[in-house]
Amino acid sequence: MSYSVGQVARFAGVTVRTLHHYDEIGLLSPGGRSHAGHRRYDDADLDRLQQILFYRELGFPLDEVAALLDDPDADPQAHLRRQHELLTARITKLKEMAAAVERAMEAKKMGINLTPEEKFEVFGDFDPDDYAEEAEQGWGGTDAYKESARRSASYTKEDWQRIQAEAEEITRRFVALMEAGEEPGSEAATDVAEEHRRWISRNHYECTHEMHTCLAEMYVSDERFTRNIDKAKPGLAAYEREAIIANAARRA
Repeated sequence: MSYSVGQVARFAGVTVRTLHHYDEIGLLSPGGRSHAGHRRYDDADLDRLQQILFYRELGFPLDEVAALLDDPDADPQAHLRRQHELLTARITKLKEMAAAVERAMEAKKMGINLTPEEKFEVFGDFDPDDYAEEAEQGWGGTDAYKESARRSASYTKEDWQRIQAEAEEITRRFVALMEAGEEPGSEAATDVAEEHRRWISRNHYECTHEMHTCLAEMYVSDERFTRNIDKAKPGLAAYEREAIIANAARRA
């Protein structure tokens, strides 16, 4: 089966002029001609066009594309493997760039005054605004949100590094208790839960035991929280929830 230049242009999302140009430079010459002399493309031509467009999307100039496709030592599978590797690397880079943009937007929204170097260094996977925003969404906690924003706006790089280090230490203690078989309602686990509540109050907004338990419910009901917390240890989000609820009951 063969296809006209117009059909191929529609299939591939390119212009007829582009296909003519590829033919003129020898990059993609159609396998046949109609009785009237018009270009006719077969399935092998379409396969080659797909390879060309893959490489073009990856930023390769036409002369390099031609050299790659005409390499006698490379088979179609080798091209696909190479393109898959290149596309995977690009996807990873784009995700990293998107995460950097999100962190920049977050810092701008919070009024955090960091140097360009600090913006790359400080945040990592930790988002200083998550707790305050979730508090506002869960309880309409406007005062808590404003308080978090006010505090965050004054924090330096060293402040954020200290806050993150404290959070990591609390997580480490919870994980150690889990691995030791300590029940989440035990005194040791509720003590860590209380330290977690105080950490929020100390660094973000005044977190009552009631607010803390509402936050704990989000740890298991909101997959964003669960996924992030369980990075340290599967099941940690549920463990922290139980410990926080037990702590609130213990100190009521």
